[in-house]
Amino acid sequence: MNHLEHFKNIEAFIFDVDGVLTDGQVLVQEDGALLRTMNTRDGYAMQLAASLGYHIAIITGGNSPGVERRLLNLGIDKVYMRTMNKIEAYDNFIQTYEIDESKILYMGDDMPDIPPMRRVGLPCSPADAVAEVAAVARYISPFVGGAGCVRDVIEKVLKLNQEWK
Repeated sequence: MNHLEHFKNIEAFIFDVDGVLTDGQVLVQEDGALLRTMNTRDGYAMQLAASLGYHIAIITGGNSPGVERRLLNLGIDKVYMRTMNKIEAYDNFIQTYEIDESKILYMGDDMPDIPPMRRVGLPCSPADAVAEVAAVARYISPFVGGAGCVRDVIEKVLKLNQEWK
């Protein structure tokens, strides 16, 4: 089966933050605050998908009020911060929206992402994910974390469903 066939049936997206929506680096300020950069093209794709009725969740171990505010402003359904056990947040998301796991795309880049990736219909990773995650991924984006990997997968889903604007 062509890997694009897997994208056509996706109804929900779940993304990690550090290493997926960002390049995985943090700038530590003198007061201890952590700064991250995010790709605006990823933001556009998430906002478009959310406006079209796709459910989107963010599951991250990080805790940044600024990141959470940005994601909620993009129309993201659920933002799970400080999540050490990603399966609990994942289960909450699928139960809240009654989503068929086979219709979920999950993109992660590091070890904590593997358990939920093993349960979804389309596990994905950025090009620079750790080897263990890449081994679980059905699709590896040619883009690295923070540089368009999120847009890559969302754009594929929306274009296959004639919804890309």
